[in-house]
Amino acid sequence: MKKLLRFLRDYRKEAFLSPFFKMVEAIFELLVPLAVAAIVDNGIGRSDTAFTIKMVIVMACLAVVGLISSLTAQYFAAKAAINFTAKVRHALFEHIQKLSYTQLDQLGSPTLITRLTSDLNQLQNGVNMTLRLFLRSPFIVFGAMIMAFTIDKHAALIFVGTIILLSVVVFGIMLICIPLYEKIQRSLDDVLLIARENLLGVRVIRAFCREQAEEDEFKDKNDFLTSLQNFTGRISALMNPLTLMIVNAAIIILIYVGAVQVNTGALTTGAVVALYNYLSQILVELIKLANLIISITKSAACGDRVEAILEIEPDMTFPDETAEPSKSEYFVELDHVSLRYKGAAKNSLSDISLKVRRGETIGIIGGTGSGKTSLVNIIARFYDVTEGEIRIGGVDIKKYSRERLRSFFGIVPQKATLFKGSVRENIKWGKPDADDTEIMNALESAQAKEFIEKNNDGLDHMIDQNGRNLSGGQRQRMTIARALVGDPDILILDDSSSALDFATDAALRRALRNNFGDKTVFIVSQRASSIMYADQIVVLDDGEAVGIGTHDKLIKDCGVYKEIYDSQYKKEAVS
Repeated sequence: MKKLLRFLRDYRKEAFLSPFFKMVEAIFELLVPLAVAAIVDNGIGRSDTAFTIKMVIVMACLAVVGLISSLTAQYFAAKAAINFTAKVRHALFEHIQKLSYTQLDQLGSPTLITRLTSDLNQLQNGVNMTLRLFLRSPFIVFGAMIMAFTIDKHAALIFVGTIILLSVVVFGIMLICIPLYEKIQRSLDDVLLIARENLLGVRVIRAFCREQAEEDEFKDKNDFLTSLQNFTGRISALMNPLTLMIVNAAIIILIYVGAVQVNTGALTTGAVVALYNYLSQILVELIKLANLIISITKSAACGDRVEAILEIEPDMTFPDETAEPSKSEYFVELDHVSLRYKGAAKNSLSDISLKVRRGETIGIIGGTGSGKTSLVNIIARFYDVTEGEIRIGGVDIKKYSRERLRSFFGIVPQKATLFKGSVRENIKWGKPDADDTEIMNALESAQAKEFIEKNNDGLDHMIDQNGRNLSGGQRQRMTIARALVGDPDILILDDSSSALDFATDAALRRALRNNFGDKTVFIVSQRASSIMYADQIVVLDDGEAVGIGTHDKLIKDCGVYKEIYDSQYKKEAVS
């Protein structure tokens, strides 16, 4: 949590002015009981109307100045807290972008979303309350006690005993509730996780008739959270009655002692009233302080969770100064590469070597879980290889800067992901400065031009979040167009035609050959028809390359490829 305070440096002025004006407000608040005492003793007691009016005006001035100070303090506290949280949120989001796929896989999207939203909101509230109340409440408590001693030492001893008892009750309840609040936060994370999964996977849940099971699971977690909150709430609810009981008992004792001393002339009636007001102030501020400490504890726990993400060092680094590709016979080279995901028992890819010339098309095929996507992911350096080396243009990909390395690639991921916005805005992800002609050419090559032109608004047609208003095939063609518009040197199609019919798939491959023949293309597919005309085909089985060659060669020499091919095509009778 301490490391996050560096984001508050730019708002040191606000962080100083907020508690300063709160202290000004507190000083004026401590003067009010003295003014009341003066009115009772000198104004009402002596029937001095002029003095009473004068003191009422003084009290009104104290109230106005206190109100202005309070509003000013809250303004500066809110400004500091909001801007502090905004800076932390920007830094956290930027840091997340630097994390590798491995680290993102380990953390999980729900965890990161919770850190960016609810945890930072709780942190913002904690900073706001701390700036406003952290100094004010203790100042009022001890200030009221000191003021009581200036009025009457014997009566002030009641304050000492009351403060001790109140502190035991308030901070005892707080110490019990703090770990319970932390447990509530963790339970809330579980509820948010299952809610998010259910909302994102609602179609799958309905398809498998799992509504009741998911409702039951959500109910169990929500009921646990509710019971935990109720239990904590019951303990917290003890604070007000117990503190009020202690204070009321103290007031009774104070009034009794005060009455005795008033009768003996040791105290005035106004002094007793002032002591009563100070006791009430102590009660209010102690309860505020307890709530503040609980809020700070919650915020500190959330801050620690945010800080834990910021402290994760990216395990994939890029040089500041980038290398440039050299003149090499082979454009892409995999030299005995292996990949093992963190925490995995064995390699996902083992000892794969491949040499690809510029302009060649490489097909990658294999059974489910054979490592096809892993292979293209290490070429684009989404994951670092555990053994071996990958070169582009004769240079190790680890020597390229992030921007230079990404500039080589146009990538169509396995899951077609689109963003809320127009067709034009989505395609421009591949090339921010692309004009409409370039966008339409990319859409035409991706076989998406026809259905885009059918919309009256064309490139301005709005796409829902994740392309919900498009079919699976339309989403895939849109993502292909997004990759093509940037005219990349290397095009990776990761099972990007699975939702396309054979005719559209064939038209797409024909357009790629005609319009992008000078590009190096990696096609991941489970369809033999999609890769059978590739210059080289890599056949994967359980992470190993069991065959590399042309279609005709593999049909003769690779049993795994022949089995895949025969399973998709009717065997011709041998005459």
